[in-house]
Amino acid sequence: MKQLNECRVVITGAASGIGAAIALAFAKQGSSLLLSDLNQQQLEISAEHCRQFTSHVNTIVTDISYSEGANQTIDLCIECYGGIDVLVNNAGILTQAPCVDLSQKMWEDMLRIDLTSVFLTSQRALPHMIEQQWGRIINISSQLGIKGGVELTHYCAAKAGVIGFTKSLAQEVAKHNVLVNAIAPGPIITPLVEGISEQWKVDKAKELPLGRFGTAEEVAPVAILLASEPGGNLFVGQTLGPNSGDVMP
Repeated sequence: MKQLNECRVVITGAASGIGAAIALAFAKQGSSLLLSDLNQQQLEISAEHCRQFTSHVNTIVTDISYSEGANQTIDLCIECYGGIDVLVNNAGILTQAPCVDLSQKMWEDMLRIDLTSVFLTSQRALPHMIEQQWGRIINISSQLGIKGGVELTHYCAAKAGVIGFTKSLAQEVAKHNVLVNAIAPGPIITPLVEGISEQWKVDKAKELPLGRFGTAEEVAPVAILLASEPGGNLFVGQTLGPNSGDVMP
């Protein structure tokens, strides 16, 4: 069995929020990390937090929603550590607009960043995982990709796409011991939700059986579970939902 302190892990969108929390959780396991984001200043802060627990932390500032940036990210992990074991596709944006007001650029930016990036990084990492007959791909979706959300048609479409991609890819590569799963958090207190209206957040909290938004630190252990052995060994194409009860499949 592969232990987490042996794993070489790429985490995208690792500068803040859920990505930073997942990075820190893997660091505490002693994993070797390659952290990717566009925000260089915040990325270095996240990396420094991780270096308190593991000496193997490298960073790259690039846009993984384009093939060049996605390829550079995966290739740097292989250059630094000799391979890749775990890929956490977390990078994403969140904007809000009624569908009738949604510009084509907002739509295309959302799908490119929240969905296409997942395809690009996964495609680059897969040959290495298949060759070594071991890998874990963990895609961060959203519960809104399951249930939808007002003024979030573009976001929900992208996140539903992540879930569909996860299920399909899982069926393709499980025979190579490459396990692909998704995490669909509910409302989480992160910088990502800062652009959403306060009224939406107040109303949303009232809907939740738990009565509150979650924190990034409450989501990160799910990624650790999916990457671990034997804990993650039987999860194939699943969507795990730390969502305060917002969705109950």
